[in-house]
Amino acid sequence: MKPFAYLRPTGLPEAVAAHGGRPGSRYLGGGTNLVDLMKLGVEAPDTLVDLTGLPLASVEETSDGGLRIGSGVRNATLASHPLVRTRYPVLAQAVLAGASAQLRNVATTGGNLLQRTRCPYFQDVAKPCNKREPGSGCGARDGSHRDHAVLGHSPQCIATHPSDLAVALAVLDASVELHGPDGTRSVPAAAFHRLPGEHPERDTVVEPGEIVTAVLLPPETAGLPCRYRKARDRASYAFALASVAALLDIADGRVRRVALAFGGLAHRPWRASAAEELLRGADPTETAVRQAVEAELAGAQPLRDNAYKVPLARNLACDVLLALARAARS
Repeated sequence: MKPFAYLRPTGLPEAVAAHGGRPGSRYLGGGTNLVDLMKLGVEAPDTLVDLTGLPLASVEETSDGGLRIGSGVRNATLASHPLVRTRYPVLAQAVLAGASAQLRNVATTGGNLLQRTRCPYFQDVAKPCNKREPGSGCGARDGSHRDHAVLGHSPQCIATHPSDLAVALAVLDASVELHGPDGTRSVPAAAFHRLPGEHPERDTVVEPGEIVTAVLLPPETAGLPCRYRKARDRASYAFALASVAALLDIADGRVRRVALAFGGLAHRPWRASAAEELLRGADPTETAVRQAVEAELAGAQPLRDNAYKVPLARNLACDVLLALARAARS
């Protein structure tokens, strides 16, 4: 590990100035991903700006009835918070499906969103990876890609984003608050992560020097029926082969509000807008649900070894949506 400067600011302006938007600067939260990448040689920052001394670790009700979750809130705290569990249970379910209890005690909300892909070609500096070293190639495309993307990938990158929390935030219509040299702004959680395109090295829309300060949950999705389900190789401490977050509100036998997002299939949480459009206003029968999900996945482009992800995701989504529909009728 190369030497680096370690700074611990006590305020946002000081933190932004310390980072300076420099390529060698990194913000540090729980460090459960960044420190691992430093050990592997994937990350080699010359400056670490520790954010744990900033007042970013609270969950607060907003004036409109939503929730503001500070980026420094630990995953364990988030999953157990009574307002999260009662108003936005899909978020608690998603967080509890990720990592181990020990990691959830350390990992932060902001860090969870900013974690890098677990693609082995990205994590091994001896292998080609356009995300780690632009222009070096994508070793996974012709190599081992069982766990990789089937939606939204490009010739440059087929990695998937590992966050469970981000998938839940996408269906809740949450937004991410950022603070940087030009002030504060917010972006929809569903648009926070980028598809790879020609620049897979850019995971998110975060600009140099910006800090993720909070996640904002809107009142419109509070208390609505929602659920998260994840398929993985083992029962715990494993990333999703495919996952589904869904929200389904039914009135008079028809879908009044629906949101569906997939994890484990793309470079970012995949909001299923085509499926949502077909289900909105419909009677959520098994036929209608299956047709909607199949329409969403019709554009999938599986590779040699990961075609299984398409029926896996389809069955997960149908099971979750139909379970929510049955619960609404009971």
